[in-house]
Amino acid sequence: MIAWVSVNLFDGVTYTVRHGLLQGMRRRGGLGWLPGRFSSVLDTPEYRFWKSLDLTGQTVYDVGSFHGLLALYFARKARQVICYEPNPHNRARLQENIALNRLNNVRVRDVGLGSQSGRFEMVFNPLMPGGSSIEQKTVGELLRSGAPAVKLEVQIATLDQDRCGQELPEPDFIKIDTEGLELEVLKGARNTLEKCRPTLFLEMHGETMDEKRRKVAEIVAFLDELGYDILHVESGAPIRPANSGVAAEGHLHCRPRAAIGL
Repeated sequence: MIAWVSVNLFDGVTYTVRHGLLQGMRRRGGLGWLPGRFSSVLDTPEYRFWKSLDLTGQTVYDVGSFHGLLALYFARKARQVICYEPNPHNRARLQENIALNRLNNVRVRDVGLGSQSGRFEMVFNPLMPGGSSIEQKTVGELLRSGAPAVKLEVQIATLDQDRCGQELPEPDFIKIDTEGLELEVLKGARNTLEKCRPTLFLEMHGETMDEKRRKVAEIVAFLDELGYDILHVESGAPIRPANSGVAAEGHLHCRPRAAIGL
């Protein structure tokens, strides 16, 4: 119901956000015009994480930018923000919101990221465009659910390829929220992770709890091999391969081991 109201009644409304990370910024679409007492995101571990994070002078990569709900916040603090959003509908709104705030330190790439380059079919529910995905199990679940589904073809690249081809700066911080393809994004960024050693923030996805546990175990094993220390944002627990199931839901904050204690 909230999604229907947001998309059908307020999608074209431009306003000043009244609460949250974007308070005081301009935005089109969504329900950020409501007073803060109506928001459920103002006292969560994720919200507190973002509020405490110092990105001053850093280059941030926002992989899976959607409408820019974090990209705009990053742009307030960071030196530069590189956004990846392959869904053209989401990307158009992202660019609108960047323009509304007259931000000149944000660059938008019109591709998605994965472990290999190519053209792929993306599927999403028009009421939930933030759930756009090319991940086969996610797509299959959406199609089987009987919910409205939009299909479109998008271009996917690897981060290593795109950084080289576009001469993009080295990242200091990478946020990844790609509806189940987080590990594929990491695999396609292996050279970047090994060379640049950015800090990472990942959202966990999966259609079932077993699927979430499987995916987080693979992600943790991959990052542990690359020398990252991993923290589960919601519980505060340090995560290693032996206890990866603790982080099946929520978010991971990952720092290269050489950076710990600096």
